[in-house]
Amino acid sequence: MDKAFGAIPGLVELAAYGTRAAKAASLLSEIRDQDVDLATLQREEIHRICGRTLYHIVADRPARVRTPVMVVYAMVGRWTVLDLQDDRSFLRNLSEGGCDLYVLDWGNPTPADRFDDFGDLIDLYMDGFVDVICDRHGIDKINLLGICQGGVLSLCYAALHPDRVRNLITCVTPVDFHADLQEQHTGRGFMNVWTRNLSPADIDLLIDTMGNVPGEVGGAMFSLMTPFRSLAKYNLTLLEVGQDRAKLMNFLRMEKWLADRPAHTAESARQWLKDLYQQNKLANGDLVVGGRTVDLADVTMPVLNIYSETDHIIPAAASRAMRERVGTKDYTGSAVSGGHIGIFCSRSQQKLRDQIVSWLRSR
Repeated sequence: MDKAFGAIPGLVELAAYGTRAAKAASLLSEIRDQDVDLATLQREEIHRICGRTLYHIVADRPARVRTPVMVVYAMVGRWTVLDLQDDRSFLRNLSEGGCDLYVLDWGNPTPADRFDDFGDLIDLYMDGFVDVICDRHGIDKINLLGICQGGVLSLCYAALHPDRVRNLITCVTPVDFHADLQEQHTGRGFMNVWTRNLSPADIDLLIDTMGNVPGEVGGAMFSLMTPFRSLAKYNLTLLEVGQDRAKLMNFLRMEKWLADRPAHTAESARQWLKDLYQQNKLANGDLVVGGRTVDLADVTMPVLNIYSETDHIIPAAASRAMRERVGTKDYTGSAVSGGHIGIFCSRSQQKLRDQIVSWLRSR
């Protein structure tokens, strides 16, 4: 008799689990792919160069920041995470804050693009789009906002073309790719450790065999940074968010973005892994782009460098190292709360938005 009563709590818990699972399954069954919409902010295509596209975000109010801002995201993911949904859109927040925004879309690299290196990305595509924006507004300089890998490209562009950049903003951007060796943390910098433990020949074999690096390869590496979270998200996490439609839609939008990783052009991937992660050429002043050495001392325009102390992909020390290397006298470093992606798609973006807009307007 005692044993029978002792089993009741377990049966109650099992029944509750079944109820929650049934509700999650029912909600999931109602949702179609077209319901999981990303990047709904109104935009117009302004220019295209070899599959790369420049979009202009259509604002419903006049810009308060007079100089337009070109946003450059990483090649290892889509810029659409910056406009994940209406109430979690970094671009919408910046636009409502008064920024006139342009976004660079790296598109889907084809086999014909495999030889695109940093020189092509910076001197052909980025500089070409800057020309378009300047011609459109009758100006000679733009504001540049680079995020993660896009921040590295933006920093290099500002060093090589300082006469085209009025203000530079970098977010979660690595500069010293070996700074994590001085500030080691077991939960961060996995990509740094993994890449440094490959031989240069291993990277050459990977690039020469694959050509453009498939997005699935990058996706797998990012998933391995948080293996238990990756394993649990389709059972425990999905069950939890499946109790509320809004939370479930948030989850599915992020999963849709994660599943849509573009390929990375081969030669720029080779430079990214060997020149930066392995040889740390950007921080050491040895990085050559388009036949010219990138000297960060040539970055003399105002710089706002935003990073996260809890970023598990880009260690904060790698970003903080920018202060010692850029040539500007107007440098602002700012630590924010949140993860590498979370700071751009959480609901608590207003502080970040206000900081960027205020910093730009004062300059």
